[in-house]
Amino acid sequence: MAQKKAANSEKTRVLIILDCSNSMWDRWQSEPKIKVTQKVLLGFLDSIQNLSDMEVALRVFGHLNKEDFGTQLEVPFSPDNAYQLRSKVKTLVPNGGCTAASALTNSLSDFPRDDKARNIILVITDGMDDCGGSICEVAQQVQQSGTVVQTFILGIGSADDFRQRPDCVGRFSFLPDEEMLGEALREVFFLSDQMARVILTVTDDSHNPYETELPIVFYDHQTHAAKYSTIYHYATGDPLDTLTVDPLAVYDITLFTKPPVRLASRQFSSSRPNRLEVVAPQGSLRLHFDSKRTNFDIPNYYAIVRPHDGDDILSYLPLGTTSSYLAGGYDIEVLSTPILRLTNVRVRNGSNTDLLLPLPGQLALTKPQTVTTGSLYSSTNGSLSWVCDLNPENINERIVLLPGDYQIILKPKDSTDYTATRTAQFTIHSAQQTGVTIK
Repeated sequence: MAQKKAANSEKTRVLIILDCSNSMWDRWQSEPKIKVTQKVLLGFLDSIQNLSDMEVALRVFGHLNKEDFGTQLEVPFSPDNAYQLRSKVKTLVPNGGCTAASALTNSLSDFPRDDKARNIILVITDGMDDCGGSICEVAQQVQQSGTVVQTFILGIGSADDFRQRPDCVGRFSFLPDEEMLGEALREVFFLSDQMARVILTVTDDSHNPYETELPIVFYDHQTHAAKYSTIYHYATGDPLDTLTVDPLAVYDITLFTKPPVRLASRQFSSSRPNRLEVVAPQGSLRLHFDSKRTNFDIPNYYAIVRPHDGDDILSYLPLGTTSSYLAGGYDIEVLSTPILRLTNVRVRNGSNTDLLLPLPGQLALTKPQTVTTGSLYSSTNGSLSWVCDLNPENINERIVLLPGDYQIILKPKDSTDYTATRTAQFTIHSAQQTGVTIK
């Protein structure tokens, strides 16, 4: 193990926080807890001192004096601090109270500034009594800082001291004997030297893989920062995508389908390949006009797509293009004039929803020579809805409109006499031009 090189190219830093409160004098098996811990820890430090990609530091609490509940970084991080670590571990004497919360609070300043390093905290203690401190809140702040990948707690001694498991602080292991302490230390350092392989598949609800390309992002569950991102790709005959991630972290995963699929609190083993199947039944959606030609230009319309009865915009879909969406219902707004609203359009797994929209017509409007102001309204069963304002500077206007009934209301710009108001009602037909003259 001493000659093994880390599987990843990053520097790994492990801060050992060691409990030296008075209770560490209590007997554990044949010796006091502190003596057993010193023996196991010294042997283990010998086994890892030549790892080139790992640095270890030591913070201790409960050892200063009986009245002082302080904590101190006894051996800082350094590539060549093996002698200092061994010397300090040998000479530690439990002498004070419990300050686990304070030790965690101060731990963040122990790590050098290094964005590429994997920082780990390893707490060895015989109980998580934090003397009135809010250790869960402190641990959450430590994890959310983004400095630390994971905190491990190795609980030694009696199970009575750990009736309430300190899972809020990190990954907890209760170790009833010294052999298990040695195994747990080896496990922590083994994990710090490994990466996990995640084999991705995106499937429908029958677990059949999709031929698709989709962005996928792994976020740190505590900090919410993006840790890994890639484009998932699968085509028949291709190998499944494999992503390498840190096994120490817990992840929230987002697959950027429309709408996104999210998986919470996922962790992956370094001892075996991890298969991650994301069930995301999808179909396709296409909106378009029929192929009938017009003697006027039709704008390049977009459609806003939202989940049915939802506010989030999933996409701006250009008319005539096809896009994939999760199976379900969608509300669509075609940014035509006027806006065309389609409610609860169904997309089904493995199917294409093809919507043929009515081809627009064109209004050819001629207004009086005087400068006028006015607006265009759609008319439905005698009720008017605003569509757009008219341009007061132009006598002639051309407006592309969806088929339907409309009304224009206008008046001279500076007139205060409501009797000067002029109106016109008309109907727009698909692919046809409708002339309207207002005198």
